[in-house]
Amino acid sequence: MEIRIKKFDELSEERKKYLEKEILKGELIIYPTDTVYGLGAIITNEKSLEKIYEVKTRNFSSPLIALVSSVKYIEKIAVLNQKEKKLVEELAKNFWPGALTIILNKKREVPSIMVSGGDTVGVRIPNLDLALEIIELAGGILATTSANISGEASPSSYEELSQTIKDRVDLLIDGGKCKIGEVSTIVDLTKAIPKILREGAISSKEIEKIIGRLEV
Repeated sequence: MEIRIKKFDELSEERKKYLEKEILKGELIIYPTDTVYGLGAIITNEKSLEKIYEVKTRNFSSPLIALVSSVKYIEKIAVLNQKEKKLVEELAKNFWPGALTIILNKKREVPSIMVSGGDTVGVRIPNLDLALEIIELAGGILATTSANISGEASPSSYEELSQTIKDRVDLLIDGGKCKIGEVSTIVDLTKAIPKILREGAISSKEIEKIIGRLEV
């Protein structure tokens, strides 16, 4: 189903219930975030997570991240020591919702396929109400990656989505153009010194001002 909306409130209750049912059933969804369009599935359905890789023609060595609708969901998927908890609180206060992905140690409940067999998981709260409402329908956590075939540019508007990837997904949300249009910055808090793994919409200098020295 292809749905064109700007705000979640534009959806009828019937369509909201349909989206919730289909997402929880394991259907993949393409939806807008503040950065780029995402391709998502619930993290509890490993077949759906595997399908994400198939849809993107992506190898399993590249992990997905968890987009969450609220900070309260982080401890459902990540283990935080006191130091990490304090750092997350500071980063969340300054950059969430927003274009910052934080790497944390994962809980056993997070499927191995989602994190490429690793011990960590990336977490982010997008700064877009429409995305947050969709993530909430999935139970507050949606495994997500950029909605592009591997090797193609990440789409910052619905028009930039390739027809190939749209044809492979049942749920499509056209929310127009993403307001940032640039990938998120990724910071790994599991290191002794927090490390920038990818610099995106938020600069390492901005993050350093909040939590101190970084490894870049």
